Formats: sequence, C-alpha cells, structure tokens
Amino acid sequence: MSSDNALPIHIGGLTKKYGDLYALDSVDLDIKSGEFLTLLGPSGSGKTTLLMAIAGFNRPDSGSIRFDNQEMILTPPHRREVGMVFQSYALFPHMSVAENIAFPLKLRKVSAAETNQRVEEALHTVQLDGLGSRNIDQLSGGQRQRVALARAFVFRPRILLMDEPLSALDKKLRERMQIELKQLHRQLGVTTVYVTHDQREALTMSDRIAVINHGRLAQVDTPTSIYNRPANAFVADFIGESTMLPLEHRPDHQLTFGDQFVATVPDDNPDSQWLLVIRPERLLVADDSQGNTAAAITFGGIVKEAVFQGDSAFVLIAIDNADDIAVRFSTGSASAMANLQAGDAIAVGLLKDDIIIIPREAG
Repeated sequence: MSSDNALPIHIGGLTKKYGDLYALDSVDLDIKSGEFLTLLGPSGSGKTTLLMAIAGFNRPDSGSIRFDNQEMILTPPHRREVGMVFQSYALFPHMSVAENIAFPLKLRKVSAAETNQRVEEALHTVQLDGLGSRNIDQLSGGQRQRVALARAFVFRPRILLMDEPLSALDKKLRERMQIELKQLHRQLGVTTVYVTHDQREALTMSDRIAVINHGRLAQVDTPTSIYNRPANAFVADFIGESTMLPLEHRPDHQLTFGDQFVATVPDDNPDSQWLLVIRPERLLVADDSQGNTAAAITFGGIVKEAVFQGDSAFVLIAIDNADDIAVRFSTGSASAMANLQAGDAIAVGLLKDDIIIIPREAG
C-alpha cells in the first residue's frame, strides 16, 4: 500500500565509471510509488553505488534520476528529502535515543512541541516506547537498528533508502527484524529501496527484486517470479540453490535430457542452447509411497552424501554422464531421506510444473 506522500523513482541510462570499471552500466529502472524494491547482488555488483546515486552521495557520469517528474541528478543530498539508514546505523553516541531521532527535525527547525510528539510516535512505531532517555551505548543491536529506522522516517520522507541495515545482527534477530521491517513498510507506505547481498532476505521482504551483476540489471521481478523463472544462469545460481544441467537441442526443436523430453524450445529464442535448472527442494523420490511416479523427468544415481541440517537434509546424488544433483528433503519422521546412506541407489524426479529452462550463455 502506497501513501499519498510516496514518490515513484525513474532511473534512465545511469552510468558510473571508476577508471575503466563500470560500477553502473546504463541502468534503467522504474520504482513504483510505495513499493519495497530490493537491490540484490554480490559484493562489487553496483547495488550500493546505485543506492548512493539515488541518495545523492555520488554523482553518476551520465543518465537521469527523477523523483516523480523532478530531475534530481544535480540536487544535493540534503535537499532530496530522502530518509537513509546506513549499514553502521551512524547514530550519535553523545545523544540520547530521543535526541538522535529528533535530529532531522531539529535541522528542519520543527517546533519543540511537534518534535516531541513526532519522536514519541516514532518510538511507538519501532516498539521502543519509554526508551527515549536511554544512551545509545545502553541499547542492543536490534534496538540501535530501530533507532536508526525511526530517525530515517521521523521527518516523513517520501523515499526511504536502506544500505544493508541488518548485516551486523545475528541470524535469529536478523530474521525477526526482516518481518518487522516488512510490517513497518506496510504501515508507512513510503517508497523504499533496500540493498542486500542476502538472497533470502530479499525474497522475504520485497515487492520486487532488482538483481544486479557487473553494474547491469540481470532481472527485475517479484520474488516468486525470480525464483521460479530466472532469466539467466547468474540469477538462477544467485537466488537460491540450484543444479544446472545442459540439455540437447534437437532438430525438431525439442529439448531433451538423455532420452527424456524436457520442453519445447521457446519461439522467441529458437537458436539458443539451454540448461535445465533444478531446485533441490523440488525434487521428489521417484518411487515413493506418495505416488510421485508422475515425475516428468527422472534421474537415477548413487547417494554421495546425506547430511542432516535440522529443518532439512541435504543429499548429493551422483548421476551418469552429468554433474552431481543436490536434493533437499524435509526432516520429518516420514522423510524420504530418513534411512539414506552414502552408496545407496536412488531415483529422483521433477514434476512438469517444476521444470525450469534458461538459455545457456555463450562463453
């Protein structure tokens, strides 16, 4: 849900070079009003460079950044009215919690009475009621993160930018804060651009994800579409676990694995070579009691490893004339892997709806 105050962001042809290296290479991206969009990619992909360009902390060599219809390339950061949460939180240690949150309002010369009211509202929103007088060094990591968030939205910005704000937290707290941030975004309705290298975090929180690699957008889509329909091998490998197997492209435009039909070559890309993308959790034991013999493609092999990992189990299967296949099973009492050991023969299969094919990139 977008608020009346939220702004769309239009990015066109954005390019930034450092020497001969393209940090951003002609990036085009439209971010909807009130949307939570995540910039996702490995270290050095250009995601933080793009976020800092939106914030105004670095100036691109060419291209356009518009908030609604207003060009912002030459507008300094303090005039963009953008809320910013940094990876380090950047809180002032000599100020109390309330003073930290009030700082943007003080800069904007908001009256003391309204400042106090807004600070109390912000504390309530981030579940820190009654902690306004605390010193920053008296707070836990999760509480500091909430203070940084409150400071970023207390002046009611129309755009909120976040640069890996959860990376310093432990796994359990980070996962809890992901849900809280998602709920906070729904409550505020502000256009939010979030940077992370954590694909699970991006899948959890985002309305859409923009996957970036070498300064270019590899794919922009919803979490479900990116996971189930990756555009290329980079996205398929970076988002979730996957095994990629080469397919035979036959003259009749059928794609096969061994003697098994996999798919018909898409009309819009008739000449490409193709890969089968296998998500480990989508594989089923092909001859189990649940009737999974309806698999469209089956793979027979020998178990190389079977590793218990708590909520799931990871099984590596060696199959003939191909790379090893990874399978992820649940670990309930009826799990298919309950008695699997290295050296066991096994057959696994994919249902038709779980078949994913992508073009095989040259080189």
